[in-house]
Amino acid sequence: MSFNETLNRKAREIEEILREYLPEETGFQKTVIEAMNYSLLAGGKRLRPMLMKECYTLFGGNGNVIKPFMAAMEMIHTYSLVHDDLPAMDNDEYRRGRKTTHVVYGEAMGILAGDGLLNYAFETACKAFDEDLTNPAIPKALRLLAGKAGICGMIGGQTVDVQSEGQPLSREKLDFIYRLKTGALIEASMMIGAVLAGASEQEVQVMEKVAADVGLAFQIQDDILDVTSTVEVLGKPIHSDEKNHKTTYVTLEGLEKARKDVEEISGRALETLRGLPKRNEFLEELVNWLIYREK
Repeated sequence: MSFNETLNRKAREIEEILREYLPEETGFQKTVIEAMNYSLLAGGKRLRPMLMKECYTLFGGNGNVIKPFMAAMEMIHTYSLVHDDLPAMDNDEYRRGRKTTHVVYGEAMGILAGDGLLNYAFETACKAFDEDLTNPAIPKALRLLAGKAGICGMIGGQTVDVQSEGQPLSREKLDFIYRLKTGALIEASMMIGAVLAGASEQEVQVMEKVAADVGLAFQIQDDILDVTSTVEVLGKPIHSDEKNHKTTYVTLEGLEKARKDVEEISGRALETLRGLPKRNEFLEELVNWLIYREK
């Protein structure tokens, strides 16, 4: 089976896991639930739960305790996109090839759907206790999920990003934004997979290092695609960074330097990953693919 075939199969498996944990669209509040489910089932690469599962497999995990965390991670990632698309933020009309949540359901419901997804993510992650009530790794994984999604993680990076619009940025500050805004959830995904599989503290730290490089290279590639791709290929508006007067890696360093740095940073991530005594060839291929993706 080719890499793309395996990738698509694993993405379909994640879709099934997501559907398993979807809230039922009933009650007086069903509109917000419909908006949540619309956002969550809009497609996408599902790479964060996929990275989580592959790291879980890498360290010998084989139970169902990982499933609620996979679903929770995609819910948190999706909520961040819903809020990122709002008029007060990037004001985008398309995401993953279709209308954004606030365009379909209205701005107020877009805010509430994002809030709902974030809260429901932790409701879902806590269902891991139903799989293994006494597993000491579950509280540790929950702390990682909360911390990497919060003010010292993704939200912190997003805050600095918003405050920096229209201002010149140093490379140091841009790296800070990228490592938190994009890298934090990738770090959480890979670390949680390792933690739930029983990896040592040192091994979890190695995964954090790998994920930090993956997240940085991923975001630089996103900057590259914003100026080189098309709406049809990318599935969302191009030149949105320019529209929002954002300094990006491309505007700061230039296109060729950005491409060179993606290669260097991703190479470092793969070298660190391959330095582990355990191997997961699909995980290595996945890291390489997502960094050099075309959309």
